[in-house]
Amino acid sequence: MNSLRAALKQNHLLQSNNVRSIPTISLLLRDSLRHFSTEKEPQSKSSTPIDALLHPPNPDFIYGKLMGISRNTLKSDIINMFEGCKLTPDDIKVDYDKLFLPMAMFLQFSSMSDYILATRELSRKNRYFRLEKSNRQVWDMTTPYNERYVLLQGLPRAAVLEDVERLLSGCYYDPSGLEMFSRNVQSQNARFAKVRFPSQIEAMNAVVRKSGSFCLNSRITARLLQ
Repeated sequence: MNSLRAALKQNHLLQSNNVRSIPTISLLLRDSLRHFSTEKEPQSKSSTPIDALLHPPNPDFIYGKLMGISRNTLKSDIINMFEGCKLTPDDIKVDYDKLFLPMAMFLQFSSMSDYILATRELSRKNRYFRLEKSNRQVWDMTTPYNERYVLLQGLPRAAVLEDVERLLSGCYYDPSGLEMFSRNVQSQNARFAKVRFPSQIEAMNAVVRKSGSFCLNSRITARLLQ
């Protein structure tokens, strides 16, 4: 009889302990879920198809086309010129021709008032540039290189992918982002290579280190694509 009472008492204590442990488990689960939900990877301003669905573009964006730029015009020059218009490097895309010579820059303004301010700043500071209205479709069709791509010019006709890879020895680049192509320049077939780098710093390092180097006895130039 005593042993039966002891067994029943022990069972009662176990049940009580299990009941008390439920809130504790629940709290732990909530803390764990909160922990995972707040640890997100930093998101870049460049959008992806999923981002476009979850965060549709601001309908108030105004797009402009800036003409009159040169090969030496930098994004930072435009940001400084349009000071007060809240432009960032991600709000500027460079439009290149087939030889990757810059033809224009497309600008994304957060509001019409910023666009109007830019036109006023332009007339006051620089009359060599011309700014006109553009649209979202043209903006989306323009490739953003974001200073992470390097263009190699002057490659010999006989150059193959392995020759370019040897040229880039010592540089930290994305092998899947290496592309060779040809263009007709003054009735001659010119060879180019476009290389993607994981960061702007790595791309600039490649320009500094490899511009003026030789590929199959031909001197090449390296140029940063904005």
